[in-house]
Parts: sequence; structure tokens; C-alpha cells
Amino acid sequence: MPVLDAALLFFAGFLSGAVNAIAGGGTFITFGAMSLVGLPPIVANATSSLTQFPGYITSTLAYWSDIKHFWRTALLLGVISAVGALAGALILLALDNPSFRVLVPWLLLAATALFAAGPWLKPAPKPGHEAAVGSLVGSLAQFATAVYGGFFGAGMGVMMLATLGLTQAGDYHRLNALKNMLAVVIAAVAILVFISGDVIAWRQAIIMIPGGALGGYAGVWIARRVPQIAVRGFVVGVGLLLAFYYFDKG
Repeated sequence: MPVLDAALLFFAGFLSGAVNAIAGGGTFITFGAMSLVGLPPIVANATSSLTQFPGYITSTLAYWSDIKHFWRTALLLGVISAVGALAGALILLALDNPSFRVLVPWLLLAATALFAAGPWLKPAPKPGHEAAVGSLVGSLAQFATAVYGGFFGAGMGVMMLATLGLTQAGDYHRLNALKNMLAVVIAAVAILVFISGDVIAWRQAIIMIPGGALGGYAGVWIARRVPQIAVRGFVVGVGLLLAFYYFDKG
């Protein structure tokens, strides 16, 4: 691998970890960097899921004290998420790269719009309510979100937080804890499918994951000095540029 490509991937991993720590949206950066170094879109998408996975785990651990209070009921949505992620990942592997490439710019535009609307999609706090799961509407909404997450992960967190806020009870932190736990399930299932389908670019992933870890640590420092709106604007810009890039590539 050329040194410049390796440097770009490491920096993208670092930047992804930093923006995830501040505002989310790191998938846009990892997917974009792997596209620029020439990886096919299906491989870039699958590998990006792997590079984001450690962050999902650490976020879940940070909320573990909240999750312990409703883990039994959350298991239902976990099972639904696993089935949905399996379906989404299998749908991705059923496509060839030219077919997926046609979908990518539209997926990027939708994910960018969802990410940009994120601050307005956060659920209103409902102090004193326990997180409740199990409703038919909530189950269907989570299944659809998991299918999307298994197929194309960008914007999944924002989408899931929005649907949980509309269909479940609980304050914002409980819903965010549930979202992080379900993201681990979705990503884990999708990654296993991608590994079995041999669509993970391991060399690129190994370079990006340490960068992401360092970026996540640095993101705390950056968050105190850079306004979140500026970071969100940067991520939206990256998403739009990627969409236009894939439109241009046809």
C-alpha cells in the first residue's frame, strides 16, 4: 500500500473518531477515505462498519449503569435488531458493486439530510419514565432501522435515536443508552456477514482503527474548543461531496 494512502486512512480514522466523539457522523469520513484510495463501494461500506465498531462498544460501556436497569426488555429489540441487520447485510452482499454504486449517492444524500436534521430529531426528555420496549410500532421501526444499518450504516445512530424517541418511553440518556446497545448488535451481525462474504479490507481497517481510537480520545479536547455546529457542518459537507463524487462517477 502506498505510504500516502496509509497516511490518508490513518488520518481519516483519527478524524472519524474525533467527530464521533463530538457530533457523530464518522462513517462519512471512513467511507470517503476508502473510496478515495480505490476500494470498491461494497468493500468500503463493509470495512467502515468494522472501523466504527470499537466506538459503539465503548459508548455502550459508558452507559452500562443505565442499561442494567432495563436490559431484560431491551433484549427483545436486540433480537429484532439482529434479524434486521442480518437481512440488510445479506441484501448488500446480494448486490454487485455497479448496482450498489448507483444507490450510494442517494443513500449518502439521505444519510446527510438525516444527520443535518439530527438536533431537531432528538427525543424530548421525559424524566421519571422507564424505557419501555415491545410495542408493535416500536418493533417494526427498529427492524427497519436495523435493516438500514446492516445495509448502509451512515446516519444509523441518528435514525435510531429518532425512532426510539417516537416509539419508546424514557428520558434522553436512557434512549441514547438503548441506541448504543442496539448499534453494537447491528454492527456485530453485519460485520460477521461481511467477514463471511470476504468483503472486509483488513489492511485498511488495521490502519484506521488505531487512528479512530486516538481521535476518540482527542475529540474530548477538541469538543472544548470547536463549536459542535462547526463539526456538524464539516460532516454534512463531507457527505454532500461524497454524494456528488458518486453521482459524477455514475
